[in-house]
Amino acid sequence: MTSTPTTTGSAAASRRLLAPLALAQFICSFAGSNMNVMINDISRDLDTTVKGVQITITLFLLIMAILMIPGSKLTDRWGRKRCFLAGLTLYGIGALVSTVSPGLGVLILGNSVLEGVGTALLIPPVYILTTMAFSDLPSRARAFGMISGMGGVGAAAGPLLGGLITTAISWRAAFVFQAVIVATIIFLSRRLVDPVPPDPTRPFDTVGAILSAVGMFCVVFGILQAGHHAVLMAAFLAIGAIFLVWFLLYIRARERAGKEPLLSTGLFRNRTSNLGLVTQNIQWLLLMGTSFVVAVFLQTARGYNAIETGLIFTAATVGVLVSSLAAGRLAKRRSQKTLILGGFIVTLAGIGVLLALVKASSRVVAFTPGLLLIGLGLGVMLTPSVNIVQSSFPEKLQGEISGLSRSISNLGSSFGTAIAGTILVSNLATGNRSYALAMIALAAFALIGLAAAQRLPANPEQPSEPAPDVGHPESPGPPPPRPG
Repeated sequence: MTSTPTTTGSAAASRRLLAPLALAQFICSFAGSNMNVMINDISRDLDTTVKGVQITITLFLLIMAILMIPGSKLTDRWGRKRCFLAGLTLYGIGALVSTVSPGLGVLILGNSVLEGVGTALLIPPVYILTTMAFSDLPSRARAFGMISGMGGVGAAAGPLLGGLITTAISWRAAFVFQAVIVATIIFLSRRLVDPVPPDPTRPFDTVGAILSAVGMFCVVFGILQAGHHAVLMAAFLAIGAIFLVWFLLYIRARERAGKEPLLSTGLFRNRTSNLGLVTQNIQWLLLMGTSFVVAVFLQTARGYNAIETGLIFTAATVGVLVSSLAAGRLAKRRSQKTLILGGFIVTLAGIGVLLALVKASSRVVAFTPGLLLIGLGLGVMLTPSVNIVQSSFPEKLQGEISGLSRSISNLGSSFGTAIAGTILVSNLATGNRSYALAMIALAAFALIGLAAAQRLPANPEQPSEPAPDVGHPESPGPPPPRPG
């Protein structure tokens, strides 16, 4: 087994490990938001509607969410590096398919399906490898800070970079950009070493994967029907709920039978982790929801083009970047709970400013203060939430909790685009009023996140052994890290 960055104390080794992992998180987050500023261009080129592009974006985020847990389980069976490279390859193919798409159907195949499946394979190894490589809390927090920060920057910079590329060249060139970044990551990953060999005999719960995927898909697809097809919405929501309950009963029965389920029910018995997952879900819901609502409003109601819309998001990008870079220093002086609480308060203030200034001024600068505050608030709490969740479980369970954590975050992203976006493009209201309703809905979720953060412990305990009823005795899992 090769030594990890923390065992060698080598800064160069740390950079070699983190560079491809952080860049992978960046490009996946970028892909979730960069299409927001291309809506008018894609709609004209592919002869579709805003709703059609919204569905494409939401499906990409949703497919990531529903396959993230199965993807994390496959890392044990296939190996973390192999899953990482396979996901990158599939993602790159999807980007190239999207580049040449003649219609919405092919765009959905390339962007939503291939890139979504690829992301579900490559993201769990990012967090598993990081957790296994950095054994002590301070170094792990710095590593998560870099990766989560790059994810936040990618999501916030998506509209800006997407707008620049779309205006200067074409919306199709944005997918070429993604393919180039993916090729770069593959090159940087050539020296990446999996610290634990794959276990081809590890069982995989196919039935559980299908039940959970169908359930989550139906719930989000039902939300997309709101304001248009009430009966269809109710039907999909009911079907989704049935499948999710079925999934819960199934994995509980599988555990009682002594078999390994797709997801251990014991993971949900950790109160600190549960609260951390709620804050993660809502953070990404706010980030992607705000990005979609503001971008679509500016293009459809204000008539801005891709570059004008993208430039407005510079404030959010700067906010996320500044607060992410400062997160490590802030973590030395403030608890993770305090940072998350402060982040939600600043984000709520940003939403309030966006609501107040949209009526007060029609100038583009009216969006800058609110987006800056939202960027600052989200950037400062992304890392603490991830660290709280990942650090709530021992090394043996990092595969499962990483998949669950990423699934919950991406589910939040798809909820943000689906819920706020559906309110914006529905028949409930038009113009400024539809924008206000969507932002008020986001503010309500921010309040839920704030309430969850308030209940977090000030100093979460670090586990040393697997929690009861969670581990799988038949799977040895990765060995404990060697002391640094």
